[in-house]
Amino acid sequence: MTRIVVTGSSGFLGRHAMPVLIKKYGSENVIGLSRKDYDLTDPIQVKKMFEECKPDVLIHLAAYVGGIGANNKLPADFFYINSLLTSFAFNYAAKMKIAKLIYPIGGCCYPSTAQSPISENQMWNGYPQQEMAGYAMAKKSGIVASLAYKEQYGLNSVVTIPGNIYGEYDNFGLTESHVIPATIRRIYEAKEKKVDKIIMWGSGKPQRDFVYVGDVAATFPFFIDSYNSDEPINISSGTSTSISELAHMIKELIGYDGEVQWDTSKPDGQLVKVFNISKMKENGLSCPTTLRDGLKKTINWFVENYHKGNVRL
Repeated sequence: MTRIVVTGSSGFLGRHAMPVLIKKYGSENVIGLSRKDYDLTDPIQVKKMFEECKPDVLIHLAAYVGGIGANNKLPADFFYINSLLTSFAFNYAAKMKIAKLIYPIGGCCYPSTAQSPISENQMWNGYPQQEMAGYAMAKKSGIVASLAYKEQYGLNSVVTIPGNIYGEYDNFGLTESHVIPATIRRIYEAKEKKVDKIIMWGSGKPQRDFVYVGDVAATFPFFIDSYNSDEPINISSGTSTSISELAHMIKELIGYDGEVQWDTSKPDGQLVKVFNISKMKENGLSCPTTLRDGLKKTINWFVENYHKGNVRL
């Protein structure tokens, strides 16, 4: 039976991936690891992890992540740590001759000038958004590593590109989180404190492609069992939602009666960022959870856990 090791299993995507994998392959064949188990920025620890856990398949979710604010503040840290995590995983996966490495990156790796809907062949057409470039380039190097280690060592690796993931267990910090968890928290706290308005950054006009994390996690068995191409593949909903629509949907679902105002002195970023999911569909995959349904799940989890101290703030 295939032994599957998941790094970053206690992280956002990892918490959703583990139940999917255990249900499919059995708990005895799935090993979840976190930074408490091994420091995967240390090559000695990485080698030890492979020797002790003996994976047939490694799903490498371990990463140093954060929103635009955190990336803007610590670009070198995001580049350095993620470069190490990427390089060591591919190097030792190849040298230990594992059967497959699955490596998700992210839509921020695409050039800031990419034209929506963004297809996989646009990846090398330019530089990523400046605020995320350190993280994005480190993760993007996984595409180069996938090709290089296949050519030299025969490593079978798959690079997936999830869109803007959201859902339960996300980081809800106001300065380091992404737009959905940050907006949920701000609107919920405004309701709790009876604040009559909140101010959002930008104009609210940018369009984004949001994908529920459970849908992304559900694709892992396919990539383990059925996908062996070295061509990266987008995993997203392929639908477009403006930040203004998003804010008002969250406002409605939380039941906040106050006003949402927009601070247009703040940057909007890329105006439209939606992913081409043709390749995903050609492989029989889908991300069926609607934004409304996914937000309901996320908000219900957040409200249930907020006062218990179980939410990353």
